[in-house]
Amino acid sequence: MRPADRYRVDRVFLAGNTVHINIHSQEPSAMHTYDVTVTTSASPEVVWKLLVHAASWPLWSKVDSLDTARSVDLDPGGDDGVGAVRAFRTGRTVTGERLTEKVERRLLAYEDAFNSSLHNYHARIELKPTASSGTVIHWYGEYETSWLLGWVMPRYLQKFMQGMADGLARYAEEYKPAQ
Repeated sequence: MRPADRYRVDRVFLAGNTVHINIHSQEPSAMHTYDVTVTTSASPEVVWKLLVHAASWPLWSKVDSLDTARSVDLDPGGDDGVGAVRAFRTGRTVTGERLTEKVERRLLAYEDAFNSSLHNYHARIELKPTASSGTVIHWYGEYETSWLLGWVMPRYLQKFMQGMADGLARYAEEYKPAQ
């Protein structure tokens, strides 16, 4: 493969006054996965409420903020539906996740809408009630990345997503809805 043939422009889009160009390596990349599970004493209803309300994510997760300017179809009441794109900022990076499946208090699935590091990203968050009225949170996904990021991304993302699930579990246990 000639050096000039190693990359392709995947998407070009405008956001405000900024042009975004996604360039992907043509070289083969491997499919990677992460898989985390945590149990919380919080009920599936409480955990679910936090998951579907994108604005709550910075309160319990490792994301810094919800980028409402780059998000699409967010529900003002905090119950984002299938098709909504939730853009989260972590440091200088903004990633977009499009909700693809939603089963009340049981499953929230999403795929990447825009992400400069991950491609063909799909994730699922499954909630299962425990016998003691708590919740098992099972968060897993698969993605492709460049061969270079393939050396570090699997370990990094496994740890990052464990922190996301742990943060959700802890916050849900202390969560008190507004009266």
